[in-house]
Parts: sequence; structure tokens; C-alpha cells
Amino acid sequence: MFVQKTKPFLYLGIFYLIISLIIRIVFFFHPITTASFGVFEILKIILVGVLNDALVFILASTFLALYFLFLSNSKYQKPYGQIILGILVLFFLYILLIPNNIFKQYGGSVAEIALAFIGLKIICFALMLFLPKQRLKIRNVLYFITLFLYVLLIVFNAVSEYFFYNEFGLRYNFIAVDYLIYTNEVIGNIMESYPVVPLFSAIFIVTLSITFFIFKKTKKELSDLPNLKQKFILLGSFILLVGVSLFGLNFTTKIKGNSVFEEEIQANGLPKFYWAFTHNELDYFQFYPEINQSQAEKNFLSQFAPPVLKRNILSAEPELKKNVVLISIESLSADFLAHYGNTQKITPFLDSLADKSLMFTNLYATGNRTVRGLEALTLCIPPTAGESIIKRENNKNKFTTGSVFKSKGYDVKFLYGGYSYFDNMQDFYSGNGYDIVDRNNFKPEEITFANVWGVADEDMAKKAIQTMNAEAKSGKPFFNHWMTVSNHRPFTYPEGKIDIPGNAKSREGGVKYTDYALKKFFEMAKKQDWYKNTVFVVIADHCASSAGDTELPMDKYRIPAMVFSEGFIQPQKFTQTMSQIDVMPTVLGLLNFSYQSKFLGQDVFSKEFQPKAYVATYQDLGFVKDNYLTVISPLRKIKQYALVQQKNNLAPEFNIYFDENPLKEKEQNKPMVDATISAYQSTSFWLKKNQLNR
Repeated sequence: MFVQKTKPFLYLGIFYLIISLIIRIVFFFHPITTASFGVFEILKIILVGVLNDALVFILASTFLALYFLFLSNSKYQKPYGQIILGILVLFFLYILLIPNNIFKQYGGSVAEIALAFIGLKIICFALMLFLPKQRLKIRNVLYFITLFLYVLLIVFNAVSEYFFYNEFGLRYNFIAVDYLIYTNEVIGNIMESYPVVPLFSAIFIVTLSITFFIFKKTKKELSDLPNLKQKFILLGSFILLVGVSLFGLNFTTKIKGNSVFEEEIQANGLPKFYWAFTHNELDYFQFYPEINQSQAEKNFLSQFAPPVLKRNILSAEPELKKNVVLISIESLSADFLAHYGNTQKITPFLDSLADKSLMFTNLYATGNRTVRGLEALTLCIPPTAGESIIKRENNKNKFTTGSVFKSKGYDVKFLYGGYSYFDNMQDFYSGNGYDIVDRNNFKPEEITFANVWGVADEDMAKKAIQTMNAEAKSGKPFFNHWMTVSNHRPFTYPEGKIDIPGNAKSREGGVKYTDYALKKFFEMAKKQDWYKNTVFVVIADHCASSAGDTELPMDKYRIPAMVFSEGFIQPQKFTQTMSQIDVMPTVLGLLNFSYQSKFLGQDVFSKEFQPKAYVATYQDLGFVKDNYLTVISPLRKIKQYALVQQKNNLAPEFNIYFDENPLKEKEQNKPMVDATISAYQSTSFWLKKNQLNR
């Protein structure tokens, strides 16, 4: 009897394991998976993966266990049925009529959801109470719906994991949590990126077919329900399994592999999602290696003159009050440009502009998300563990590039073609003294094309020119930071602008259209009176993808960057290793600004400059210097790689590919390890103590 009553769990569990195994096999052969695996590695990945899946399913079937626990015929007998129905009705009225009930105190839609749930429960309970002859049929319908929802979640999760892996080469992480929060943009992105009708039709057909099969095989278990004693035995057994699963996942989720891909494929996405959801910000001092705080600060500040956090930057030359336009381009990897070996001719304008500019050929993004790029360009500090500062609560009143320009009498604005509430940009920039121009500022006639991420870059370019013309008339210099949006999935843009159709939805098309829009922007800018008194800084926010064989693949962080100002900036190439956080201090140096600084980036033309770069995910923090990549990770892990540039036909300054050769602990460069810890520990400490505020 007991085995028979577990049939629904067994069928659903087997289905979940099969679906998870199929996804795992797909990941093995996915083009983004560049690692190779031996026979024993494959067996280990599958075994660990199946174990992870089984333990996760036990936990996920808790709701199904509760559903079966409350199935009963005796609760409909007099007077219990009437009492229970009365309690449900009173509970419904409590939620509906009491102004400050417990659900409304939570805010949002919690009260409406509770009201709908209790309302449906009342209807179902009343039908089964007053129509006893139809009770089994009603129960079967509700059971079918329950099975359908479980199967749908299993199938939908598998499809979601595939698309997430297809985009990032990873299981769920912080980005998936963000996608859950910003549902409007994400659902819109899916609608515009993929064949939604065929996709959802297939999901519905598969779900319905599997549900019918499981229902047919298990529905007879509802005709003979277990008694109270049997339920307690089954419940006790299930609670024991839940305890084993929680204990087991604590170990299986920590099993490491020889590559990032191995670890991701053997993992289950749901525990990773839960971990990311509950770890928005990682406490450096709880998870990462430390040294003495005073020594860490001394090590890190030794690169500055004077070696203190708050220091005076003094120029011997007169300050130049030129306008500055900072353009950060969505997802523009260095290898999209012809300079770095691309032969597709998708960035003709940027390649031509680079030859007329101060080009930083060896520059690395700090992270793999837009908010990391914005953080680096605005705060000029190394990345820290967890979410970007832009998305944290304590994100206001910081020392920023905007605050420096504002102290010099500049108008300071952030320009964005989408709605700036996304990724908390509005809260961050307005909280740090920037005025904001976003999609809310567009009149309907100013929008020729838009997708879920915002208006086309060409429309934003026109709005930017309009904004800058108004600023120029005020007589004040301006600093505007424009973030582009078109080079982002679904990669849709107006037809007839470039030779790649807008409905092709290709990455190359997105890149080429953004390049086209930037060309139009500069053509318009050149006609304005303020053009010759303006410095343009063009840089990517991050690369198109961050997937690779190691935690921090170097080629996935290399981005193009250039400073252009006709008649002011002489064309040249700066080839030393540098970071995104060095760009704006360098621009301020070119303008001969004297100011009190808390920036942790450097002017690359100062005599104190030390070639280096910071690269990071939300948990792996990397430091690049002297052909070493040092990575510190949670649980106080330290890895170091010797960087050897791969051989190809490109000039060394444009060759982005490196072999990252892991070093054993005894082979590691100890000063580089200390420098890495010092940089990230000091930055985390100063942020925690609000020492990087204005």
C-alpha cells in the first residue's frame, strides 16, 4: 500500500531526472561548452548531476506531499465540513474587509494573491461538500491540475536553463535573479528573441501529454485514501527524506570539477538560483582571504602619490573646461573590431574613429554585466563581491566622475534609451547628483523604433544631440554619460539602416547597427557649435559573453576604448594593461583638472601608473599584472595562472587570447597574491565604512 501511494512521486521524479539528464547531455554538446571531457569525467558529471537532481526533486515535491496530506473524505462529514467551510469564508472576509490585515501589511500583491487562493479553495471545498457523488470526479480534476502544474514547472525550468546557458554558459546565478525581478524587460526580451508561439505550443503539448500519462497511471490512488495513521507514517518518511536531501545537497553542491563547464553541467540550477537569491552581497571578510587591514591599505595605496585614500590631484597646466561625452556601448567585445582581427566588417565607423583617437588597446572590463561597467566608469573602483554597488541599498552620495565635473560647474546627466528604473540605474544616478534623460523623456513622434530594452540607438543619438544643444545654450560645460541599448538580445533595429536585416536577430546585426547609430551621432555632433570643444570617450560596458574554460577567461573581458577630440587629442595607441576604472581619471588628467580624489583608478599618463587590471564575476575576483592572473573566491580560495599570449598574426597589443596556465601553490607569485587581496580587501573595507562617499 505504501509503495502504491508514492507512485505520483515516483513518476514525476523519474520524469524530472530524465528531463534533467537530457539538458545535461545538451550542455555537453553545446557550442558554448569549449571544454573537453574524458570518459571518467563524463561519468562523474552524470552521477553527481543525477544525485543533485534527485535531492532537489525531493525538496521540490514538498507541496505535492502537503497536497496528498490534506486529501480526506472525513473532513466533509457533518459537522466538520460546515465548520471548515465557515472558517474559510471568515478568512476570505478578513482579507477582503480588514484594512490592515497581515497580508496587506506585506504590501504589493500579497493580499490579492491570498484572496484569490482562498476564494478558489472555498469554491472547490463547497463543491465537494455539497456534491458528494461528484467528489471523486472533482478531486480527479484538481489532481490533474496539480500534476499539470508540476510537469509544466519541470519542462519550463528545463527550457529556461537551456536559454540561460545558451546566453551565459552558466546555470542560474545573480543574473537569473535579476531577470525574475525585471519581468517586463525579460518577458519582452523572450517575446522578441525567440519563436514564442511554436516554443510555448511545444511546451504545452509535452506538458499535457506527460500529465495525461502520469494521471492515467496514478489516478486510482485517489479512490482509496490512506487513514490518519498511514498518513503520519508516509509523512514521517517524507520528512526523513527531506532531511537527507538538505544534508546531501550541502555536500553535492560543493563537489568541484576541473573546469567551470564541468561544475556547471553537473550542478542543478535551482540550488544555484536559491543561493544567488539569498546572497545579493557577499561579505568579503566572511568569505575571502584576508591580511592585516593596515597592511592591505598600505600595499594598495602605494601606487598613488601621496599614498593615501583622500588625496589632492594637482595639475601644473591650466584647466580645460571642455565638454565630455562618455558613451558606454552595450556588450561590445574587443574582437568585434577589425583592429582585433575581426573580418566581418561590422564596426567600420568605430574602427575608423579608433585610428583618429587615443586608443587604449589593452583594456579590460571589470565585470560581465552592464551595471559593473557603469560602476567602473562612474565610481572608478575595483569590483566587489556580490551585486554591483549600483544595485545595493547603500549606493548614494558616492565620490563619482559626475561629482568631480559638478564641482567644476558642469551640467551632469545620465542618458539611457530604456527606462532607467531597470537595474536600479535611476536610483543610483539620481542619488549621486546626475540628471536623467531616459525613455520617459521621449515624445511618441521621437521614437522611430523601440524594443523591450528601449528606443533604438539612433533615436537616442538624436535625443542626446537635442539635450547637448540645450545644455550648450546655458553657457555651462556639460558631462553626459550615454548608455546604448541596441546591441542586446533580441538584436532588433530599424530596417534599411545596415546590410543585415533587422529581423535576422543576430549579434552581428546588433553590433553593426550600434556602429551605424554612433556614426550618425558623430555626424550630427560635428554640425554643432560645441563639437570642437568636446571630448568623446567611447568604451564598452562589458563583453558579449563571459563563458570560458576558466573562472575568468581573459579574452572575455577585453574591450575597446578610445578618447576622441578633433584638434585636441592626437591619434596614438596606449598599449599597456589597464582597467575600466582608469579611463575617467585619465580623461580628467587630459583636461588638467585639479581636484581632491578618492578614485582607485589611475591616470595612465601619470608617473605613478602601474599597468594592471581588475576582472570579476559576482564571486570570483581577479587581478591581472605582470603576466599573472590571480583569482580569489569564496571559502578563502586562491588560484593563480601564468598568462602566455597565444601566437597568431595580430600585433601583440591587439592579440586578446592567452593560455591561462594554473600554478600550484608553491609556484605562485606571493607578491601578486598579496596585491590581489590588498586591492579587494581595501575596497570592500572602505565601502563598508562609507569612506568612498563624497
